[in-house]
Amino acid sequence: MPRSFDITIPDLTGRRALVTGASDGMGLGMASRLAAAGADVVMPVRNPRKGEAAVEKIRSEVPGAKVTLEQLDLSSLESAAALGEKLRAEGKPIHLVINNAGVMTPPDRQATADGFELQMGTNHLGHFALNAHLLPLLRAGRARVTSQSSVAARSGRINWDDLNWERKYDGMAAYRQSKIAVALFALELNRRSESGGWGITSNLSHPGVAPTSLLAARPELGRSEAAGGRGLIQWLSDHGILAGTVDSAKLPALMAATSPEAKPGAFYGPQWIGNVGGPPGETKLWKPMRTEDAMRMWVESERLTGVTFG
Repeated sequence: MPRSFDITIPDLTGRRALVTGASDGMGLGMASRLAAAGADVVMPVRNPRKGEAAVEKIRSEVPGAKVTLEQLDLSSLESAAALGEKLRAEGKPIHLVINNAGVMTPPDRQATADGFELQMGTNHLGHFALNAHLLPLLRAGRARVTSQSSVAARSGRINWDDLNWERKYDGMAAYRQSKIAVALFALELNRRSESGGWGITSNLSHPGVAPTSLLAARPELGRSEAAGGRGLIQWLSDHGILAGTVDSAKLPALMAATSPEAKPGAFYGPQWIGNVGGPPGETKLWKPMRTEDAMRMWVESERLTGVTFG
């Protein structure tokens, strides 16, 4: 049987939280836990039907939950801008963000509406643009921003000469790059906030390895079957060996986002050997998460998206 872990989430009454990718899996679990702690949770989703089902599930589990559904397609800069404009017009400060949504390893290269490689465009550039559009609200709420990387970012590199994989596509290499970029964004956001006096703190997390929906068959990505190795991961998870569960996989991000002890610029993940499962805690940054690359990626992200944190 899988071993279970949990963390204590402080009272979040009066705090507004935004979680991307909250229509299923880990993101749904995060949103539910935040709502149970009293937060007013904003759930931007791409699929309204899945979003509505997720909201109903949270409200059935958390009576009186404050949950708001919003429309967001992270593969579209226009969609990110529209959501930013809508929330800025409402004028409510945001106190907590978990940049959790992502896509993984389409077998063939796909492009976003703006021409970016799908994983880079969705996992990193979409979140970069969204957070930039939300900056006034993040500053008003002195927000903590937690960005969800991946165990895949332990290795790999940024393909600086071809960030959008137009010359030669490698799905896993592109996924690694996108998740390294997410981590670099988190580090550079914290550095720039500290130097610019923005009042925002930023850190990062990763869920380890668990049988989440990210590994399931995704026909919309051209993957008609579950990702290779998912069966083994499910078996290990079921038997409490190395791998985590969907429930345990959400805990590092929740710890990074809510714990009074969580540090700006720090990295949180599972603590068992290999960091693939186990209770959450602080871990060392991995080799690809270099400060000089974080600064460079920020500049490239501004150039590609045309969006700045001005």
